[in-house]
Formats: sequence, C-alpha cells, structure tokens
Amino acid sequence: MTADLRATVETYWTAADKRDWATFATTLVEDVLYDLPQTRERIRGRERYLQFNREYPGDWRVRVERIVADRDGRQVAVRTLFAVGPEELPAIHFFTGDEQGRIVEITDFWPEPYEPPAGREHLVERY
Repeated sequence: MTADLRATVETYWTAADKRDWATFATTLVEDVLYDLPQTRERIRGRERYLQFNREYPGDWRVRVERIVADRDGRQVAVRTLFAVGPEELPAIHFFTGDEQGRIVEITDFWPEPYEPPAGREHLVERY
C-alpha cells in the first residue's frame, strides 16, 4: 500500500496558492522532475523547482477544480483554473508519486503553446 498521493497533491496546491514554499517543498522528492511541454522546458530537482515557483512573475491565484487518482495511489490528474488579474486560465497537471506519497514527477499542460517568460533560463533545460 502506498501513501496517499492525492492528499499530497491537495497540500501542494494549497501551499502554492498561499506561497507557503516550506510546506510546498515537503510534497516533493529531492530529485523531482517538472516538465512544461508547451515551452519545452524541464526542471530537475526540488531546489530549482522551488526557485522557479518563488520567482514566477505576477500575482496569480490557483483554484483546483477536480482531482482524479488511480487506485494504486501513484498517479494523480488535476484540472485547475489560474487567475491572473481578471483572466482565468485552465490547466491540466499530471503527478506521479513514490511509496511515501511524495511527488516524483509533474507535467503541466496549458491551453496553448507559448514562449517562456525571460529570466528563468538559469533554472530550466529547453528541449
């Protein structure tokens, strides 16, 4: 039996919305892998991913619309709405977890491909 990844993902989103980066960090394994297919960016490692989120521009808010988890507790899919000013952007996120219920991999899909904002080249690999 694996720990509850769904609960971890709920903590992850609550912490992200509150900018509680200490709690957010507890949801991730040290060598977490984060992929953004639209921008062809990949971030390896908890510290780089934390820095990416701390530095993300703007005053955004996130609201979880739906969480779906597999029976084994190792895969979770989430639909969110991100508010940036008056605009709401839908996104879909896929999480993979380990036996302790921590997040090992994250893949984010946004509605359309876009070029990444400047200033995060030191954190990401382009592919």
